[in-house]
Amino acid sequence: MKNILLLLSVFFFNSIACSQGTNDAYSEDIIIECIDESRLVTYSVDPTKFSLDIYWKDNNGVNYSNFQNLETALEKKGKKLVFAMNGGMYLRDQSPQGLFIEKGIIQAPIDSANNGYGNFYLQPNGIFYLTENKEPGVCKTTDFNYSENIQYATQSGPMLLIDGKMHPKFNKGSSNVHIRNGVGILPNGNILFAISKEKINFYDFASYFKQHGCKNALYLDGFVSRAYIPSEDWIQLDGSFGTIIGVISSN
Repeated sequence: MKNILLLLSVFFFNSIACSQGTNDAYSEDIIIECIDESRLVTYSVDPTKFSLDIYWKDNNGVNYSNFQNLETALEKKGKKLVFAMNGGMYLRDQSPQGLFIEKGIIQAPIDSANNGYGNFYLQPNGIFYLTENKEPGVCKTTDFNYSENIQYATQSGPMLLIDGKMHPKFNKGSSNVHIRNGVGILPNGNILFAISKEKINFYDFASYFKQHGCKNALYLDGFVSRAYIPSEDWIQLDGSFGTIIGVISSN
């Protein structure tokens, strides 16, 4: 009996530990799945203190395509790339799939189609954006309200978390696994980026953002995903993308 009580106590303690950072507004589960964080590489940033941009093409209209090209271009301007991640899905010509706003200018229109092939159209999909006041947000595409105050935005899908709840199409134990990356907004307003080191299903990936208190989170892409996070000894300079989310500092 003592052993049973001990096991129950350990289970209860672990459940509470994984529930830290949640609140009643979006805790539809009593217990949040504990995700082994060694499966992921993460980076969080306060956009009011660091410069976050979303890149696509250089001044000559050439797609940056990967982190190496972006890093080289920034170095010529006396800037240092401290974080980068592919910023959403793209078409065959490496143009953004769905909405893309850069420096307040709409470079690609919003995709409001309800049906289509692939993860992008696993409704609801969503938009990650940053305002002129450095306020980040993630919302469903249908909830997005464009204004001139929005400096950067990228559309992708599916949403991982919607008002604190798991996307309804995600199944625990699903065999649909890939390398995945995504973005969420932490309770303190900082932006949380994550990429899996190994193949992972949507349920587990979304659970990571939930256990860290994100109310909304968005899937960015899958097996093509890469990240440049020197602070975590995670440097992937290869790949070929559409848009790139980058955080920079002056040298």
